[in-house]
Order: sequence, then structure tokens, then C-alpha cells
Amino acid sequence: MNKTTDHFKRTIQAYLEQRAAEDKLFAASYSKPNKNIDECVTYLLHWAKSQCDGGNAIGMTGGEVISQAVHYFDEDDIEVGKPLQCQVMVCHDMELTDEEKAEARQQAIRQYQAEELRKLQSRNKQATKKEAQVQPSLFDF
Repeated sequence: MNKTTDHFKRTIQAYLEQRAAEDKLFAASYSKPNKNIDECVTYLLHWAKSQCDGGNAIGMTGGEVISQAVHYFDEDDIEVGKPLQCQVMVCHDMELTDEEKAEARQQAIRQYQAEELRKLQSRNKQATKKEAQVQPSLFDF
């Protein structure tokens, strides 16, 4: 396994171990002698590949991956498949710095102001068109 896939394996294993420590029912499934984390990863990779529409890159949420990992340990008759040669990347939530948060806030304010300005200009154009289209009455003649 390469480094990124190894990181994926450790991430899944850490979650499953924590869940087993908190959930006695899952702990029984997680400790089955015929189950292991390497086969779990192989199962997950085959499952992810089956979700792909023919492209090379697949994006899955953490929830999807975790639910399939739990499914692997819960089910006794599950086909794992042969090990795959691929690279897996784990994306974690990013924490923004205070400076990045301030910049994002300023950008949101600028976008909001621009949108409000467009709305006002659109209203003014519509009002101007209505004034220009006022039909004279009989008394104007």
C-alpha cells in the first residue's frame, strides 16, 4: 500500500476502533476472527470503483465510506474481491485562519452589495420604462 492509501486505512481503522469502544453491538462485529482492516479496505475500494461511472477519479463522502466499512464488518457473507492497485486520498475539513475568514467575509459583503446594486438598477430601469410608456389621456389633447 502506498502512503495515501495507508493513511486512508489508518483513518478508517481509528474510526472503527472508536465506534467499537462506544458500541458493544458493533464491537462484536468488529472482533470477528474472519474480518480484518486490510480486507475492509479492499472491499471499500471495490465498492467505490463500482460507484464510478467509468472515470478514474471517485469522490465519496466520509459517511458513505464509513457506512460501507461498518457494513463489511457486520455482514458475514460479503465478497471482498482481489486487492486493487490505486491511490486513495483522505480529505479532512479545513480550518481557516482569522485572516482567511476576514477575507471571505469581505468578499461575501462585496458580492451582496453588488447584487443589491443590480437589483436597484433593475428597479430604476423598470420605473423609467413605465414613466416613458405613460399613455396620454383624452384630456391631454
